[in-house]
Amino acid sequence: MDADVIVVGAGLAGLVAAHELTSRGRRVALVDQENAANLGGQAFWSFGGLFLVDSPQQRRLGIKDSFELAWNDWQGSAGFDRQDDEDSWAVRWARAYVEFAAGEKLSWLEGHGIKLLPTVGWAERGDLRADGHGNSVPRFHIAWGTGTGVVEPFVEYAKQARRDGLLTFYHRHQVDALVVEDGTARGVRGTILADDTSPRGVSSNRDRVGDFELTAQAVVVTSGGIGADHDIVRRYWPERLGTPPAEMATGVPAYVDGRMLDISAEAGVRLVNRDRMWHYTEGLHNWDPIWPGHGIRILPGPSSMWFDALGRRLPDPCLPGYDTLSTLKYLRTTEDIADYDHSWFVLTQKIIEKEFALSGSEQNPDITAKDKTAVLRDRLLGKGAPGPVDAFLRKGADFVTAPTLEQLVGKMNGLTDKPLLDAERLRRQIEARDLQMTNPYSKDSQVQGIRNARRYIGDRLGRVATPHRILDPAAGPLIGVKLHILTRKTLGGIQTDLDSRALGADGTPIEGLYAAGEVAGFGGGGVHGYNALEGTFLGGCLFSGRAAGRAAAQQTG
Repeated sequence: MDADVIVVGAGLAGLVAAHELTSRGRRVALVDQENAANLGGQAFWSFGGLFLVDSPQQRRLGIKDSFELAWNDWQGSAGFDRQDDEDSWAVRWARAYVEFAAGEKLSWLEGHGIKLLPTVGWAERGDLRADGHGNSVPRFHIAWGTGTGVVEPFVEYAKQARRDGLLTFYHRHQVDALVVEDGTARGVRGTILADDTSPRGVSSNRDRVGDFELTAQAVVVTSGGIGADHDIVRRYWPERLGTPPAEMATGVPAYVDGRMLDISAEAGVRLVNRDRMWHYTEGLHNWDPIWPGHGIRILPGPSSMWFDALGRRLPDPCLPGYDTLSTLKYLRTTEDIADYDHSWFVLTQKIIEKEFALSGSEQNPDITAKDKTAVLRDRLLGKGAPGPVDAFLRKGADFVTAPTLEQLVGKMNGLTDKPLLDAERLRRQIEARDLQMTNPYSKDSQVQGIRNARRYIGDRLGRVATPHRILDPAAGPLIGVKLHILTRKTLGGIQTDLDSRALGADGTPIEGLYAAGEVAGFGGGGVHGYNALEGTFLGGCLFSGRAAGRAAAQQTG
């Protein structure tokens, strides 16, 4: 055989699985359709958020967390309602993952040299119900080095394993079929693609120069999701989320094409929960794109006012940073705005300087470079918006600024095919909220959320602006931001048991076939259920890739 185990996909889950295998002496063939510059896949481009429970970082900041609270949050968010079928393994994966996040995860990360920032972010604050979606407390731990830093040790492990003769890279090898004979995975077949020296993330050619076949005792599929193929996104877009947008920004490189899902199904693998997906509602067109349709997500603080395409304030829980999919559902199912693919933030210079962060390793060069001085200077002590945010403010096609609301609305209307916004209508809504800012008490849920956030020292120091009136000239100029739907993650996929063994149509494992990462719904075919708590995507790749590598090593021992 060509190897003991073939790993299909050189993203984070594949690299983790390969490390678990090679550290146990197994010979690995690591197959990927991209060139060597793309090792680490989509994870390289991420912000590096990691979901942890009752961590030392949380405790130092006065955050009281527990497994029980986190598991309650996870179940309320996931809404598992197919436990006799498609969720049967997903719910078990979910509990195992929360136990991992509350236990071994931090020491395991540190064992690989991955360190965390001392602050903890509060992502997905939820749907305003104790038993519903959302994080009850801050749990979003950012890795030093962002996603690049999480990927780095596993890339180095793979390169060392190659030097040791235990790993062979098969770059520019596109898998077209899984070879399953007599119910057992035997290898893969596919197309050799022409060499391509494009930089990381840039679309590469699909020119065929040959064919290949590799054989092994086991195959691990870690090929990622569907986010770059809008046709597939639309094909599986669930009716509960209304109609898919006519246009979307793309939050992942072009190679995140979902090919291996259908290829796996053709080999007899069971796919589940394909109607579950995770797309952001705060997407921007990247002024300096790397891949086609390259979009960037705003990680918003809680203070910007959010309006639909017709200039109406969004209802609870559609607040910045609270409930991603509820907001997506509202925007796509409300009849008179479903034909529009955008919404708006209206905010002040004071808010953008304190509250805007951008997702992605390249949008956070100080953290990616592990430059503590730059983080302190630019994020806590500096004046003005962080450099990458300021670049979008100055160069981004979705940003407009003005000293008055009437001028701002005029510029906002200039970004749409026809003027949809009325300045007086926006003024009435903004002034109503501004009246709620004059004392510590408020009936406005967003204002309550702002004041609640500022009780947490991490938000007060570095994430939430001092409460103020939007129309206060001293806080200006005013800023309008046109927001787009941004494709990102696949929440369903290959159904697997707790050893990451891929299940067949009859629900029993296919001998020698494993799946991990996004292609497996990050474990079990849908560990997140309907909603993610954030910081769980990288962690899902780490956890499921580890399980797949260990199980495949045991099988081939």
